[in-house]
Amino acid sequence: MSKKLVVVLIIVAAVVAYFQLDLGTHLTFENLKARQGELQDYCLEHPLATFGVFVGVYVLMAALSLPGAAIMTIAAGMVFGLLIGILLVSIASTIGATLAFLLSRYLLRESVQRRFGTKLATINRGIEKEGAFYLFTLRLIPLFPFFVINLVFGLTPMRARTFAWVSQVGMLAGTVVYVNAGTQLAQLESPAGILSPGLIGAFVLLGIFPLVAKRVIAGFQVRKVMQRFDRPEHFDYNVVVIGAGSGGLVAAYIAAAVKAKVALIEKHRMGGDCLNTGCVPSKALIRSAKMLSYARRAAEWGFRSAEVDFDFGEVMQRVQSVIRKVEPHDSVERYSKLGVDCIEAEARIVDPYRVEVEGRTLTTRNIIVATGAGPLIPPIPGVEQVQPLTSDTLWGLRELPERLVVVGGGPIGCEMAQAMARFGADVTQVEAASQIMGREDPDVSELVRRRFEEEGIRVLTDHRVESFERDGDIKVVVCSSPDGELRIECDEILMALGRKANVTGFGLEELGVELAERGTVAVDDFLRTNYPNIYACGDAAGPYQFTHFAAHQAWYATVNALFSPIKSFKVDNRVIPWTTFTDPEVARVGLNETEARERKVPHQVVTYGIEDLDRAIADGEDYGLLKVITPPGKDTVLGATIVGSHAGDILTEYVAAMKHRFGLNKILGTVHVYPTMGEANKYAAGVWKNANKPERALRFLERFHGWRRSAKTERRLRMALAAVGALLLVTLAWVGLGA
Repeated sequence: MSKKLVVVLIIVAAVVAYFQLDLGTHLTFENLKARQGELQDYCLEHPLATFGVFVGVYVLMAALSLPGAAIMTIAAGMVFGLLIGILLVSIASTIGATLAFLLSRYLLRESVQRRFGTKLATINRGIEKEGAFYLFTLRLIPLFPFFVINLVFGLTPMRARTFAWVSQVGMLAGTVVYVNAGTQLAQLESPAGILSPGLIGAFVLLGIFPLVAKRVIAGFQVRKVMQRFDRPEHFDYNVVVIGAGSGGLVAAYIAAAVKAKVALIEKHRMGGDCLNTGCVPSKALIRSAKMLSYARRAAEWGFRSAEVDFDFGEVMQRVQSVIRKVEPHDSVERYSKLGVDCIEAEARIVDPYRVEVEGRTLTTRNIIVATGAGPLIPPIPGVEQVQPLTSDTLWGLRELPERLVVVGGGPIGCEMAQAMARFGADVTQVEAASQIMGREDPDVSELVRRRFEEEGIRVLTDHRVESFERDGDIKVVVCSSPDGELRIECDEILMALGRKANVTGFGLEELGVELAERGTVAVDDFLRTNYPNIYACGDAAGPYQFTHFAAHQAWYATVNALFSPIKSFKVDNRVIPWTTFTDPEVARVGLNETEARERKVPHQVVTYGIEDLDRAIADGEDYGLLKVITPPGKDTVLGATIVGSHAGDILTEYVAAMKHRFGLNKILGTVHVYPTMGEANKYAAGVWKNANKPERALRFLERFHGWRRSAKTERRLRMALAAVGALLLVTLAWVGLGA
């Protein structure tokens, strides 16, 4: 028998005994008044024994959440007097509440957090950050049952020590009121007389006080931070946005749309990394590489042969032409027409109200930092000698490297390794971890790795780059691995080890804007920095480095900057999808199987193979899978991962399902166009339905349909129905005649 079961049985036995022995009858107001003299006399004769029994009973009742605590508190005042009564009740109630808290934690927290962990994540963070304030407020307001507070807080991450001392302080006011009432017992007609509407109102105001005080203190802290700076009498702008990447552009657009005065400052090129060195050029290059891949697979579509004559320099020129075609969407001209003051220069934040640019000072109510990120190049020995390419400098290539080493197995490394290999480079990909695409499930990573190796890419996992060397035009990557040292000669090296937030060189460090551990600007739930009018969004703030996430954050940063403190919105990061644009694509939202196991979230995995999908077969793209994570037996989507052609497009239905809380049953009941790749979602929902079919109901239906297949049964059924119909007619006729 488990320890938890033993504890549960003891608690149940104690509770049953309490009610079976009708002990509650002794804890009534009437009984207390009737025995007032007897109890007071006993206390005078046996003070220590009375103290001990009282505290023991009170602790037991509070720990087991039994009714009667209020009467016990009144009794303390009646028997022990005001001061001793307050002392005993304060000690006993704190111990009892803490024991109830610990029992709830021991018996329930693990299972509750495991089952509802994702939904409780925000609550857990709030308790860790401000739980003492919440608990103190609830303890001061007698409208909330204390036993419920004990049990609920036991399910949270709050420390028992914090719970105990906050509870003791918070319950003290109520304890004083009830104990004092006990000293005046003769004048009371019932417990209802203790808490008058005025007293309850006072308690409520007292309970709200910590929250109000917190706001006031926060206001004083803000004032203390900001009073060092000269606040202008009039501002040139409502908001100044620094950085014209995806986050900055959206921020400026929103501000202009609501008729705010906004300046957008960009020191390099409008559109930022996404337009000039990231999403747009990489997808253009990947598209050209895919056309080459299709040509090599011509026989799969019934063609005898297909040859493509190309020049890599011309391919890269085409990439630049794509950038130029998209440029007007992010141009100075467009945003100027929208009402944004676009300034192409380097900005410097002087103080929370002023930004220097081109020798002049702009005054502003708010500042939004949207400075993006740049390639991360760790200080590996010899890195200066080999001058590696990065996702920023790759686009200057006009000749294809014969031998290329890609350092890094993340999205950028994988996308570029495959694209360059398809153009004909001899590509080696080096990754220190045990798999490429480290954020994905191992089977997902393996599908992509298998495709890479089929296309001639040499994928080296568990290989750590120790140093670089150079011998004339030959560059050497020196790696350590479980099999020993490996030296890889190449013509070019692409460093794809992630990106580092741009947070220096424009005044943040001099101003003392705080940074997070990961090197991004530290922001709160409203995207504010430690300066209340300086906000940050996108790669500069994290935690994700996606164009669509930067745009998502930009909305919150801008609206909060323009309308706070009248109205503020906490940023919602619950449903953030992403796609790695390899071939096959890997698209993901929410939990995957690996994370669900690591977080101990009860889950069910639904898997549908793309090789079964008609459209994929017709297109020659029948490779990949679709995995959906749900709670056991429920159709709620906790996460989805798709590997296959157009995976990023197919994923949208699951993003909507998670955002708007509809499940696989709704997807299964939705008409999907045939034949499309999107049908994969419906078939995956069908797999879930089949795995969760009601077996008992189906067995009954099987017997029912077997019974109906008998001709004799059919005749008997018709006769029975005819008899029922005749009986009904006779009954109606008889009722009619009687009337």
